[in-house]
Amino acid sequence: MSERQHLSAEARRERTVETVIDLCGEEEPATLTTGRIARRMGVTQGALFRHFPSKDAIWEAVVTWVAGRVMARVDAAAEGVDDPLAALEAMYLAHAAFIAEHPGVPRLLMGQLQHPRPTPASRTVRELMERYRQRLLSLLQRARDEGRLRPGLDLDTAATQFIGTLQGLVMQALIVDDVAGIVERAPAAFDLYRHGICQAVGGDA
Repeated sequence: MSERQHLSAEARRERTVETVIDLCGEEEPATLTTGRIARRMGVTQGALFRHFPSKDAIWEAVVTWVAGRVMARVDAAAEGVDDPLAALEAMYLAHAAFIAEHPGVPRLLMGQLQHPRPTPASRTVRELMERYRQRLLSLLQRARDEGRLRPGLDLDTAATQFIGTLQGLVMQALIVDDVAGIVERAPAAFDLYRHGICQAVGGDA
């Protein structure tokens, strides 16, 4: 108890975010209540709201945390990789590893996108998706300039499909109840993606 009492405000906010992310891996984010969050943390709801003015503010903090770490992870993976297709693969595998570490994140983000009204959290998710898309488009454009992509490939569609294949991996992982296994399946999934966007070599599609 004394350890909790001596946590700084910033540490309490960080702990709240981490608790929400953990809980989203165990239950449906849409049904997650502040009471449930407080119980997991061993505090009262009043204590929780001393650091967040509303439930929306909690979700915004959680999504901001996720956005920062996802982009940091994929950017670090691609940093210094000169080959744009290799950089895309590095991003893909890094993102898959992040999902395996935080299995509640995909459901959390999707839930915010499906929110019936715009919220700070849903706007942050859309901003994350746009930053991610621009990062992908930059690498895809480099690959096109190098003559690596198949003729007529729509880069916007290719960027969207990159995310779509990751979502497919998540769906498969949820069906078989093996989110950790996404790391093992990711290389084969990216190979299929690359096969679909790349210029045929030696007569092979």
